[in-house]
Amino acid sequence: MISGHAQRTTRYFSPSTALPDSPLTLPPDKAIAWYDGRAERLANQYETFAAGDVHAWLTDLLPVAPGLILDVGAGSGRDAAWLAAQGHEVLAVEPSGSMRQQGQRLHGDTRIRWLEDRLPALTATLRLGLAADAILLSGVWQHIAPADRPRAFRKLVALLKSGGLLAITLRHGPAEPERDIHPVSLAEIETLARAHGVAVVRTAEAADAMGRADVTWTHVALRLPDDGTGALPLLRHAILNDQKSATYKLGLLRALCRAADGAAGLAQDTGSDEVTVPLGLVALNWLRLYLPLVSADLPQSPANQRQAEGLGFAKAGFRALLVGVVSPLDLRIGAQFRADAADAIHAALREATDTITRMPATYLTYPNGGPILPVTRGRAVPRPAVLVLDAAYLAAFGEMRVPRDLWRAMQRFAAWVEPALMAEWARLMRGYAERQGRVLDEGRIGAAMTWADPVRDVSLPRGIALQALEQGSPVYCVWTGRRLDATVLDIDHCLPWAAWPCGDLWNLLPAHRRVNQHQKRDRLPSAMILARAQDGMLAWWRQAYLSVEGVALPRRFADEAKASLPAIGGAVGIPDLDEIHAAIGLQRLRLHQDQQVPEWNG
Repeated sequence: MISGHAQRTTRYFSPSTALPDSPLTLPPDKAIAWYDGRAERLANQYETFAAGDVHAWLTDLLPVAPGLILDVGAGSGRDAAWLAAQGHEVLAVEPSGSMRQQGQRLHGDTRIRWLEDRLPALTATLRLGLAADAILLSGVWQHIAPADRPRAFRKLVALLKSGGLLAITLRHGPAEPERDIHPVSLAEIETLARAHGVAVVRTAEAADAMGRADVTWTHVALRLPDDGTGALPLLRHAILNDQKSATYKLGLLRALCRAADGAAGLAQDTGSDEVTVPLGLVALNWLRLYLPLVSADLPQSPANQRQAEGLGFAKAGFRALLVGVVSPLDLRIGAQFRADAADAIHAALREATDTITRMPATYLTYPNGGPILPVTRGRAVPRPAVLVLDAAYLAAFGEMRVPRDLWRAMQRFAAWVEPALMAEWARLMRGYAERQGRVLDEGRIGAAMTWADPVRDVSLPRGIALQALEQGSPVYCVWTGRRLDATVLDIDHCLPWAAWPCGDLWNLLPAHRRVNQHQKRDRLPSAMILARAQDGMLAWWRQAYLSVEGVALPRRFADEAKASLPAIGGAVGIPDLDEIHAAIGLQRLRLHQDQQVPEWNG
């Protein structure tokens, strides 16, 4: 509606009824009262600084006009007018009535529309159903109580288009107590960004434009990733907005995300717009995710009050794993089991595939109602005498068809997608616990949600190398070619653990301690360095893993390589070692391009 005090060219929208949590029903805000009482003086003060100068750090990141930009906490309208002058439509959101009056008085551009609303709820803004190309919060975040910030950030992300920009300026320093200002930090914003699948694309420090020596500013630009296919918006909808009566949809998506990031070699290209993923692999990851959560007594639905109680997939097999027949760390590609352990794992996988098929795969749907991840079940799988978690066994349970764009998005953006899944999963568990009259320990949540990979477990290749040295066989640094002894021997992750936690045998290489710990460290070997190291890498693989008695170690080496390196996923038997090296080069390229992992050039 048109405000009675607005200039004729400026439109002011306001909700027509007072809904719960709307700005019309919230109690008076101390900070808003402070701005109301000083509106004219503050507006005149703000207008003395050109918005183009204040936000010069941001200019090249702004969307191409005409776009829709939300200026949340618009104040005097200075920034809104600057954005409108560039050809953008601007929604100026401001909770202070007096500041809105000043803004409407000073800036009559018809491309600016004013709205009374406030964080953390932004109820009136969300009610409009708009999606913004960019959102600006200049000098606002410090007014939001720390407990309300996760909710506020979630609302802001919900208002962004895919690929949209969120710009936040953080104020550091003292202020009058009546302004209700709270401490802020870049680390907090980075944590919230990871939890919501948002990428930090720029940070900048700045002195105070007003010359206050005890006030400084941090500028943060974030972007909602978008690969242009619609896959990421679909994922975000499923993670953040889709209705959930249990954590199962999140469990399925995270199990797939882990498969895409760490076992993409087991996926098959159908030649159409889908890839097929072994249903047993999805179920295996499902077990690895849920076993720590259930062991920690974290509720996965409102009815799940104690450990496995009320969980449809937690039948005899899962319960046997729960009491420690095997560790979740043992549920990895290439592992072998016999007797009771094989019985429990086989039964648990059958239970999990049944639950996945009936529940989240059925109810995770497109807006038109069709299933996103349809499943084709396999025939009844007999328990083999020696159970090997390899491609053939996992595929025998059936297959899940995954849209190619969705699979690719999970591969490229796992670093953003998985934290968003984890944050929403934790939020659901807290809500279930609260309804049960419980309060969950945050440390226990974090520990149980950590993916169950052995932490930098290099004991096997290190033991092999030390044994070779004791027997007088030479061991060489793959990066320098220097002969090693026990005092300088390190085992290096070729593709660094910090970027891609992969403890596969092919990725564990002997290196000189100084090179590993002080030169290469957490960087990717460059293409030139990797090519130069090829002979040394192949020689180590033959010496350590393939020239041994029995079949267990060579088979594990081959199974791990075929699972985690997509370029050789279809190989039969032990792949050609040159092909493995070439596949590592392609994985190196993916990590460098998708995650911007820095390179080491020797």
